[in-house]
Amino acid sequence: MARDFEDHCWRDIVSDEILRVYEPYHRDVYVGERPALLAIDLYNLVYRGGAKEPHEIIGDYPSTCGKYAWDAVEPTKALFAAARKAGVPVLYTTAPMTSDVVATNRQAGLASSNEDYEIFDAFAPQEGDIMIVKERASAFYGTPILPELNRLGIKSLIVCGESTSGCVRASTVDAYSAGYHVTLAEECVFDRSLLSHKVNLFDLHHKYADVLGVDEIVAHLEQTGQAA
Repeated sequence: MARDFEDHCWRDIVSDEILRVYEPYHRDVYVGERPALLAIDLYNLVYRGGAKEPHEIIGDYPSTCGKYAWDAVEPTKALFAAARKAGVPVLYTTAPMTSDVVATNRQAGLASSNEDYEIFDAFAPQEGDIMIVKERASAFYGTPILPELNRLGIKSLIVCGESTSGCVRASTVDAYSAGYHVTLAEECVFDRSLLSHKVNLFDLHHKYADVLGVDEIVAHLEQTGQAA
């Protein structure tokens, strides 16, 4: 049975009155045709300190997402496995070690070694995968991602990674603006703040993307693969 449009992680923080306001946004949700998997910033830095509450370890690991990153590992592994089995192209984003692009005073979370911005081992890139290095939040700003997607004949995106309120949100909005249908894998996106995660996922679902459970996405890929 199809999941109710609002049957997601935000249901415990969004009031019935707000849900009523957003009823006009209800629609059928789906995985788009000819998808690619876009993995946003799944690098080592966000897993530092282990599966603890971020506030407990933020002093030593200012860029960690703590338990929220670790809770997403197994669902994301399942998503990757299904995408690879279905022949879905995989694109990653990461950040450069150094950059002259400065817009805020947020310096505390900068990487200290090249290893920090390497992709976490559980999602290690394979031959043929594409790495997009970005200096801003969006995977689409100042990067070659659009030519790569055009070359691959991609028409839609399945998105996982972090953070929901930051780079995932910015990339999703820009993908929408570029004409791509975006599916967000609910259990495979995360943030250092659970509140920010839920609020932004709610907002993205109603405006710019279809939020689906990873089980729904995996089932779709197993059934249809690249024929979607």
